[in-house]
Amino acid sequence: MVSVTWQLLLLCVGLGAVGMGLAGLAVIIWRYTQFVVRIFEEKPLFIIPRGLPIEGSQDVRLRTRDGLTLAGSYIPTTQGKRRGVVLFGTEYGSNRWSCSNYCRHLLDEGYDVFTFEFRSQGQSDPQPGYEPLQWVTDYEVEDMRAALAYLKKRPDADPRGIGFFGISRGGGAGIVAAAADPWVRCLVTDGAFATRTTMIPYMRKWASIYLSQKWLAGHIPGWVYSLVASYALRKVAGRRRCRFPNMERAIARLSPRPLLMIHGGEDTYIKPAIAQTLFGYAREPKEFWLVAGAKHNQALHVAGAEYRRRVAEFFDKHLAGIPASKPAKPLARTA
Repeated sequence: MVSVTWQLLLLCVGLGAVGMGLAGLAVIIWRYTQFVVRIFEEKPLFIIPRGLPIEGSQDVRLRTRDGLTLAGSYIPTTQGKRRGVVLFGTEYGSNRWSCSNYCRHLLDEGYDVFTFEFRSQGQSDPQPGYEPLQWVTDYEVEDMRAALAYLKKRPDADPRGIGFFGISRGGGAGIVAAAADPWVRCLVTDGAFATRTTMIPYMRKWASIYLSQKWLAGHIPGWVYSLVASYALRKVAGRRRCRFPNMERAIARLSPRPLLMIHGGEDTYIKPAIAQTLFGYAREPKEFWLVAGAKHNQALHVAGAEYRRRVAEFFDKHLAGIPASKPAKPLARTA
C-alpha cells in the first residue's frame, strides 16, 4: 500500500512539473508572439525604385473579381514580330513603370510586356481597411489573377500562354497565381521570398537576442517556432483582414514549368539561405542564380549585361522556343 501511495505521489509531482512547464512555455509563446507580430508589421527601410512611363505603352484599367480597378500598361515590343508576352510583377511600394530597367531589353528582343500596380499602390484603387506590407497576401494574388484574366481576353492573346517576371513580393504573388494557372508557361523571380520560410529563421535569431531567458533560445524545438509563426500569422491576418498564402506549397506545383530564381548574394533582408530553402520546395526544371555582391533586389545593378542576357535567354528557350545563342554559365543549384 505504501509503495502504491509513493507511486501516486511521484506521478502527481511529475504531472505537476509537466503542467508548470507547459504553462511556462505557453507564457513564453504568448509573449514572443506579440513581439513577432510587431516586427512582422514593420515596413522595410530600403529605397523603393519607381520608373517613368515608356513611350508607346497602352494604358489599361482592369477589374478584380472583388470590384477594384487596377492601373496597368501594355507595352508592345519595339520589334516587328512578337516572340511572346511577359507579365511583370512589381515589388512592394513601387509603380508599374519600375519594369523599365528590368524589361526594356525584353521589349527590344521581341517581347510584349504587361505591367500593373497592385491595389493600394500607385494609381490603382485602395483596398478599404487594408494597408499592404512587403508580405504576399491573398489580395496581391487576386490582383495577379486579374492581370492574367485581362491578358487572356485581349484580341492578340497568345493561346500558348505567357511568361512571368516578378521582383520580390511581385515574384511571390506570381508564383502563387501561376501555381493554379498553367497558362503561365515559365517564371523568373528576383528576390522572391515566402512568409513561413522567412519568418522562422528570423524568429530563431530574435529569440537569442530578445528572450529574457537567453539560455532557452538554443533549446526551443522547431515545432514551437512553427506554432508561434502560425499563431502570429493568424493574428496579423485577422487584424489586417487578409490571408497569407502558402508559397512553399505553391512553388512545388509549378513543375513541369521552368523556374529561374535570382537572388542577391549579399541580401541582408532575405538571406540567401532563406531563398534557397524556398527554392528547395520547387521541383525540376528549376535554376537558382546567386548574384555575388548583390543586396536585396540589386542583382540587376550588379550583374548588368549578364542579368539581362540570362533573363532573355530563359524566355527565348522556354517561351519563344529559341535555342540559346551560346552556353550560359553554370547556375547554382540546390537539392
